[in-house]
Amino acid sequence: MNRIVIGTIVLLASLAQAQQCRARASWPTEKWPEALVNATAKAAEIKALEDYAFTIVGKPEERKGYRTNGLVVVKNGAIVYEKYARGWDENKRHLSWSVAKSVSSTLVGVAVNQGLMTLDESLCKQLPEYQSDPVVCGITVKNIITFGSGLQWQEEYEDAGYQVSSVLAMLLGSGHKDQIKHVLTHRKLHEPGTQFVYSTGDAHVVGTLAKRALTAKHGANAFWTQLFEPIGMKRVVFEEDPAGNPLGGSYVYATPRDFAKLGYLMLNDGCWNDQRLLPVGWVQQATAVSDTFRANRGDCSNATPAGEYKLPCEDTPNGYMWWLNRPPAAGVDKPWKDAPDDTYAALGHWGQRIIVIPSEDLVIMRTGDDREGSIPVNDLVKFVLPVVKP
Repeated sequence: MNRIVIGTIVLLASLAQAQQCRARASWPTEKWPEALVNATAKAAEIKALEDYAFTIVGKPEERKGYRTNGLVVVKNGAIVYEKYARGWDENKRHLSWSVAKSVSSTLVGVAVNQGLMTLDESLCKQLPEYQSDPVVCGITVKNIITFGSGLQWQEEYEDAGYQVSSVLAMLLGSGHKDQIKHVLTHRKLHEPGTQFVYSTGDAHVVGTLAKRALTAKHGANAFWTQLFEPIGMKRVVFEEDPAGNPLGGSYVYATPRDFAKLGYLMLNDGCWNDQRLLPVGWVQQATAVSDTFRANRGDCSNATPAGEYKLPCEDTPNGYMWWLNRPPAAGVDKPWKDAPDDTYAALGHWGQRIIVIPSEDLVIMRTGDDREGSIPVNDLVKFVLPVVKP
């Protein structure tokens, strides 16, 4: 085959890929364009939003109310609203908490797009040190990216002790030095893919799978060269444990503008500037109710015997570590009644949110410190939509 034929094939393949990507007038790789809403025309709507999201309740040290640190709203590819409070600004990195789970699942998508892993492969493909463990090898990437590893896990936080909380034991207790080993030595409680159990441990493993696959080809900075830098997330910090495992369930730092770019990548079907970073169909799969969630979303009928740990009944469906505005079961309402049906979100502790609404060409990125209860997605969307509507 001569060079002209080969060159033609490569060109046609590139054009076919570009045709699959949405055309945009510009891409915010270097800087977000701005088209701020008319503050005079939208004065009432902006006041309602800011009264809801930014009003200080009580004394600062009491940490009451919805304590918004930053709010960035992107409409039609441009920032239309942005506000910071309590000493935060557009240049300060913010901790993601569980928004990191959606970051990790997206990195798996990058690896899948490059043919470096598949959803159907065993965890032992990327973690060969567990080849002799039938429990670990019996879990697939798809199982664990849908919170269906089947491993025992209790997702408890501040009010739980290390003996109760699997998360605290992993992050701060006996498991902190090698957190993947800590997760994967938990006993098997369910068959993989048959029980949805929200687990920071599962997400940590997902981040490590992505790291193993991507760094094997691209080196130590693969997360940055293969995802963060191409979409302009220039100031990302991804924490690791002492064993070098990325803390993919909770510890990513970035600016609100950079986090919004992850939402914008998803909004554009995994494409950025005519380059496909995620496989064709990935976003659709990642934002569809997972088979694991459909199989069993927790103890919704209070059937757990007294004295045994009760799996929470999850009312918000999940895909590939993205939360979805879909009815969780027949006869049950969607979780965010005032938001469009196609809304999906990355959600983190204390009110971190990346909300994507494709039908509105909209991304909402919010950082906060909500200690009394995280700001509801439904209400945030309800107050933002009137601000951005014509």
